[in-house]
Amino acid sequence: MVQRSVSHSDLVACSASEVRSAIRSGSYKGHTAGLAVGKLQCNLAILPEKYALDFLRFCQRNPKPCPIVGVGDSSDPTLPTLGHDIDIRTDVSKYRVFRNGTLSDEVTDISDVWTDDLVTVALGCSFTFENALLRTGIPVRHVEKGLNVPMFRSNIDLVPAGRFGGHMVVTMRPIPQAQVDQAREISRRFPQAHGAPIAVGDPAQIGIPDLARPDWGDAVEIKAGEVPVYWACGVTPQNVLLDAGLPICITHSPGHMLIADVAEDAETTILTRN
Repeated sequence: MVQRSVSHSDLVACSASEVRSAIRSGSYKGHTAGLAVGKLQCNLAILPEKYALDFLRFCQRNPKPCPIVGVGDSSDPTLPTLGHDIDIRTDVSKYRVFRNGTLSDEVTDISDVWTDDLVTVALGCSFTFENALLRTGIPVRHVEKGLNVPMFRSNIDLVPAGRFGGHMVVTMRPIPQAQVDQAREISRRFPQAHGAPIAVGDPAQIGIPDLARPDWGDAVEIKAGEVPVYWACGVTPQNVLLDAGLPICITHSPGHMLIADVAEDAETTILTRN
């Protein structure tokens, strides 16, 4: 039986569980920006247990790009603190599989590469605070246009841990000059979703050569009276994992997040199942 495809617009009014169901069935393979409004969206890092402690140390030392919101048990593909029916092998619309520091595959299901020594780490995503910006009348250009958020490599050093280290990846959103301070204060309320911006204005100050050419995602227009504002990005650990050259690690593809059942403003302090 051929599964009917659904579009991003078909899912805008759906619950987190309904969106995951569409992804799990293969009906939806697109980005998750603007979906399941009010629910926490998560970046993913899935890696062998022997490297997990150092990676968690790295995240703890770099909470802006790597805010931990959930940790799975070894070999267990569920994340019960984030959703009762989550299966991390099937519930993300696109994954990246890296082997020995090289991108091996980009797939919509990782059931065939899942092994009993893998640990899932869920990290907060900036998609979460975008809903709060929109509610207060602050435009979010890539959401308005149905695009993926533009993401850029920066020259901002990260605090290393073990074999993990490197530079921060940032997202950029054009914000009207008069609303920059408001956007800063709103996003500050969501530390589990990267918190306040890390820079405003000239991209060269953080090592970005051209805002029209993002490293990931889609370029967006910066209109008159707007300034580029940069937030720490959950693609950061993807680069870090890539540089670490692990025998295998799995991440979400940029813009293709795990959508949790918990509210985006919930206190996500219980990270593992008791």
